[in-house]
Amino acid sequence: MTSNAAQSKAPEEAPVMIRKIGKTTYKVRIHFSDTSTETMSDKIKRMLKNEIQQM
Repeated sequence: MTSNAAQSKAPEEAPVMIRKIGKTTYKVRIHFSDTSTETMSDKIKRMLKNEIQQM
């Protein structure tokens, strides 16, 4: 029997990160927007700035 639920599929070339925490294994596909103008460095700086403002 097939489910009618919509499933999103990540591109096959998307990097995968696998981590085991306790008895649970997590498999995460990593996706970056093709239209983003923010660099990874910019994003990290923005996240740190927001974290500091919340303290």
